[in-house]
Amino acid sequence: MKKFEEKTLTSETIYQGKIIDLQIDEVELPNGKTSKRELIKHPGAVAVIALTPEGRIVMVEQYRKALEKSIVEIPAGKLEPGEEPVKTAARELEEETGYGCENLRHLISFYTSPGFADELVHLYIAENITRIEDARGPDEDEFVDLIEVTVEEALNLIKEKKIYDAKTAYAVQYLQLQQFYK
Repeated sequence: MKKFEEKTLTSETIYQGKIIDLQIDEVELPNGKTSKRELIKHPGAVAVIALTPEGRIVMVEQYRKALEKSIVEIPAGKLEPGEEPVKTAARELEEETGYGCENLRHLISFYTSPGFADELVHLYIAENITRIEDARGPDEDEFVDLIEVTVEEALNLIKEKKIYDAKTAYAVQYLQLQQFYK
């Protein structure tokens, strides 16, 4: 048995959606008692740090209904069934920004909210980006504005709470540290 493991006694899927599923598990706790866990099942996602030749970070601003406001983010999107994360990263970069790249290098993967969700985000850095002439646009239900900012401008967007999500804040900190250690 793994340390602090919670043994699943029953599991019931109560909602299956386009992006997430919700299930309720009854678990046996390490002390022998039982409890319920509300769990979000997610197919996983990617996020891409893309820098222009001038060193500006390519980002998108989009409305997030869960927050009831627009925020600024790095390009990102969910994995499609059977799709490799690096392919998803290339597709999302093109769809959301109109950019392609020579190479996508995996930096790290991390869980977004492990207390209730299994979403795993794979973070990539796009190397040698270039504009794609006939790029695929965003999904039909996705509306984004492309912006390009310096690391310093991104830090200000964090202070202003315009960058307000973990993946983008992580990306900005990564770039800030890269500058610091040069």
